[in-house]
Amino acid sequence: MDENKMVGGKVKKPGKRGRKPAKIDLKAKLERSRQSARECRARKKLRYQYLEELVSSKERAICALREELEMYKQWCIAMDQGKIPSEIKALLTGDDQKTPQSTSTKTPKNGKYNSTGISQSKSS
Repeated sequence: MDENKMVGGKVKKPGKRGRKPAKIDLKAKLERSRQSARECRARKKLRYQYLEELVSSKERAICALREELEMYKQWCIAMDQGKIPSEIKALLTGDDQKTPQSTSTKTPKNGKYNSTGISQSKSS
Protein backbone atom coordinates (compact mmCIF):
# COMPACT_ATOMS: atom_id res chain seq x y z
CA MET A 1 0.00 0.00 0.00
CA ASP A 2 2.99 2.24 -0.50
CA GLU A 3 1.64 3.49 -3.90
CA ASN A 4 -1.67 4.67 -2.45
CA LYS A 5 -1.87 7.64 -0.10
CA MET A 6 -4.48 8.32 2.56
CA VAL A 7 -6.22 11.65 2.00
CA GLY A 8 -9.21 12.59 4.15
CA GLY A 9 -9.90 8.98 5.10
CA LYS A 10 -9.91 7.86 1.46
CA VAL A 11 -7.25 6.04 -0.45
CA LYS A 12 -5.90 8.22 -3.23
CA LYS A 13 -4.48 6.42 -6.22
CA PRO A 14 -1.65 7.92 -8.22
CA GLY A 15 -2.48 9.76 -11.41
CA LYS A 16 -5.27 12.19 -12.23
CA ARG A 17 -8.76 11.27 -13.27
CA GLY A 18 -10.97 13.21 -15.63
CA ARG A 19 -9.95 15.58 -18.36
CA LYS A 20 -6.34 16.39 -18.74
CA PRO A 21 -5.70 20.08 -19.30
CA ALA A 22 -5.06 20.56 -22.99
CA LYS A 23 -2.17 22.73 -23.93
CA ILE A 24 -4.08 25.68 -25.34
CA ASP A 25 -2.30 27.82 -27.84
CA LEU A 26 -2.03 31.22 -26.19
CA LYS A 27 -2.31 33.11 -29.50
CA ALA A 28 -5.49 31.26 -30.44
CA LYS A 29 -6.98 31.92 -27.01
CA LEU A 30 -6.22 35.65 -27.29
CA GLU A 31 -7.73 35.76 -30.80
CA ARG A 32 -10.93 34.06 -29.58
CA SER A 33 -11.10 36.56 -26.74
CA ARG A 34 -10.68 39.47 -29.15
CA GLN A 35 -13.35 38.05 -31.47
CA SER A 36 -15.73 37.62 -28.57
CA ALA A 37 -15.12 41.23 -27.50
CA ARG A 38 -15.77 42.46 -31.07
CA GLU A 39 -19.06 40.54 -31.20
CA CYS A 40 -20.05 41.87 -27.79
CA ARG A 41 -19.40 45.46 -28.89
CA ALA A 42 -21.41 44.89 -32.09
CA ARG A 43 -24.35 43.50 -30.09
CA LYS A 44 -24.14 46.43 -27.69
CA LYS A 45 -24.15 48.90 -30.60
CA LEU A 46 -27.24 47.24 -32.13
CA ARG A 47 -28.98 47.24 -28.77
CA TYR A 48 -28.34 50.97 -28.31
CA GLN A 49 -29.55 51.71 -31.86
CA TYR A 50 -32.75 49.76 -31.18
CA LEU A 51 -33.32 51.59 -27.90
CA GLU A 52 -32.70 54.99 -29.52
CA GLU A 53 -35.25 54.20 -32.24
CA LEU A 54 -37.72 53.05 -29.59
CA VAL A 55 -37.27 56.27 -27.58
CA SER A 56 -37.65 58.34 -30.75
CA SER A 57 -40.91 56.61 -31.71
CA LYS A 58 -42.27 57.02 -28.17
CA GLU A 59 -41.37 60.74 -28.22
CA ARG A 60 -43.22 61.17 -31.54
CA ALA A 61 -46.25 59.42 -30.06
CA ILE A 62 -46.13 61.68 -27.01
CA CYS A 63 -46.01 64.78 -29.23
CA ALA A 64 -48.99 63.57 -31.23
CA LEU A 65 -50.96 62.89 -28.04
CA ARG A 66 -50.07 66.32 -26.64
CA GLU A 67 -51.35 67.95 -29.84
CA GLU A 68 -54.54 65.93 -29.61
CA LEU A 69 -54.96 66.91 -25.96
CA GLU A 70 -54.45 70.58 -26.84
CA MET A 71 -57.09 70.27 -29.56
CA TYR A 72 -59.56 68.79 -27.05
CA LYS A 73 -58.76 71.57 -24.57
CA GLN A 74 -59.50 74.17 -27.25
CA TRP A 75 -62.77 72.43 -28.03
CA CYS A 76 -63.72 72.49 -24.35
CA ILE A 77 -62.85 76.19 -24.04
CA ALA A 78 -64.95 76.96 -27.14
CA MET A 79 -67.89 74.91 -25.81
CA ASP A 80 -67.64 76.66 -22.42
CA GLN A 81 -68.09 79.92 -24.33
CA GLY A 82 -71.18 78.54 -26.04
CA LYS A 83 -69.54 77.88 -29.38
CA ILE A 84 -69.58 74.48 -31.03
CA PRO A 85 -66.41 73.77 -33.03
CA SER A 86 -66.95 72.74 -36.62
CA GLU A 87 -65.16 69.44 -36.01
CA ILE A 88 -67.67 68.47 -33.33
CA LYS A 89 -70.58 69.55 -35.55
CA ALA A 90 -69.20 67.30 -38.27
CA LEU A 91 -68.92 64.42 -35.81
CA LEU A 92 -72.47 64.93 -34.59
CA THR A 93 -73.93 65.08 -38.07
CA GLY A 94 -71.92 62.03 -39.15
CA ASP A 95 -70.10 63.97 -41.84
CA ASP A 96 -66.67 62.33 -41.42
CA GLN A 97 -65.28 63.60 -44.74
CA LYS A 98 -64.99 67.21 -43.53
CA THR A 99 -63.03 66.38 -40.38
CA PRO A 100 -59.24 66.52 -40.43
CA GLN A 101 -59.04 63.34 -38.34
CA SER A 102 -61.28 60.53 -39.52
CA THR A 103 -62.79 59.44 -36.21
CA SER A 104 -65.71 57.10 -36.34
CA THR A 105 -68.92 57.68 -34.38
CA LYS A 106 -69.82 53.99 -34.50
CA THR A 107 -69.91 51.95 -31.34
CA PRO A 108 -66.88 49.66 -31.17
CA LYS A 109 -67.34 45.90 -31.22
CA ASN A 110 -66.33 45.59 -27.58
CA GLY A 111 -68.51 48.56 -26.61
CA LYS A 112 -65.67 50.26 -24.73
CA TYR A 113 -64.34 53.78 -25.08
CA ASN A 114 -61.23 55.27 -23.57
CA SER A 115 -61.16 58.53 -21.60
CA THR A 116 -61.06 60.65 -24.78
CA GLY A 117 -64.16 59.02 -26.19
CA ILE A 118 -62.23 57.11 -28.80
CA SER A 119 -63.11 53.46 -29.11
CA GLN A 120 -60.62 50.95 -27.80
CA SER A 121 -60.05 47.92 -29.94
CA LYS A 122 -57.94 44.87 -29.29
CA SER A 123 -55.47 45.85 -32.01
CA SER A 124 -54.36 49.07 -30.30
